[in-house]
Amino acid sequence: MNRTLTVVCLALLVLAAPAAAQTTPFTPDPVDLAAAKREGAVTWYTSTPIGTAQKIANLFQAETGIKVELFRSGGSAVLRRFMQEIDARRVIADVMTISDPAEVITLIKRDLVVPFRPRHFDKIRDEVKDPKGFHVAQRVNLVGIIARTDKGVALPKNWTDLVDPKYKGLMVMPDPSYTAIQLMVIGTLSRKYGWEFYEKLRANEIMIVQSHQQVSETLTRGERLIAAEGADQYSWLDRKAGHKIQTIWPTDGAFAIGAPTAVIKGASHPNAAKALAEFMISDAVQKLLPGEGIYAGRSDVEPPAGNPPLGQIKLISVDYDQIEKDAKNLKTRFNEIYQ
Repeated sequence: MNRTLTVVCLALLVLAAPAAAQTTPFTPDPVDLAAAKREGAVTWYTSTPIGTAQKIANLFQAETGIKVELFRSGGSAVLRRFMQEIDARRVIADVMTISDPAEVITLIKRDLVVPFRPRHFDKIRDEVKDPKGFHVAQRVNLVGIIARTDKGVALPKNWTDLVDPKYKGLMVMPDPSYTAIQLMVIGTLSRKYGWEFYEKLRANEIMIVQSHQQVSETLTRGERLIAAEGADQYSWLDRKAGHKIQTIWPTDGAFAIGAPTAVIKGASHPNAAKALAEFMISDAVQKLLPGEGIYAGRSDVEPPAGNPPLGQIKLISVDYDQIEKDAKNLKTRFNEIYQ
């Protein structure tokens, strides 16, 4: 009887062990806020939309007294500037937030960022963070087809619909040499449908502009009626402003691309850098984002009003490792088609 009881108890302990391991509380890496305040400033390079970025910077400065020097541009442009600083051995950035998970792989390989798992790291969706903390998504960029709904144009249902000649002269999309999100999209769709897809878009006289903001402006002015790749955030803001604009979630899948925040190795303000990186996924910032039309990086934050939860949108899988390897060739091929 005792022997049986002992065996049963041991079996229960073995079964319980994995569960206990899974419920181990997350312990965040520390932030020395006193040291951060002594540093007094932090330089943030980001592709976060400028209005949102400035709000985040103002909130952080109000809470900590630490001044934020902000440089904002498209993700690819931010990376070019940062890599120029690396080559010149004069790095200014302390923290970087960009919409290019593929390029962050390069930064990790080159030992240019440090691992940091701040408070609330455990609430960030697994697919948009590095488990060791080399990067963690501030936000998730949702990308689909954006269209005017008040001009009598038949709405496309999927990406391949866009090659139909009936859309000739009606479309616009951003430039992957400026906008990192577009690089993820062309890297994925060119593998899925071949470069013929982009050649047919070219034959349909698609307009190329720099940024997603310019895509939005082109639609709201009525210069073009369909964004063959558009950021849902701008669509959301345009609808809020009263424009008849809709995000179409393609039946062959939309894109959900994280915007990683990383702390730069050798930063001039290392403690302030960690303080700002932690602030990116704080309640203050994450709950601000939906009101800007942005999906938060944290899974416990609601989507923008009127938008479906992320789990209800069919998504295309992105091979960031492959795009990291192919980035230069992707930009070259795109430019060959559209120049």
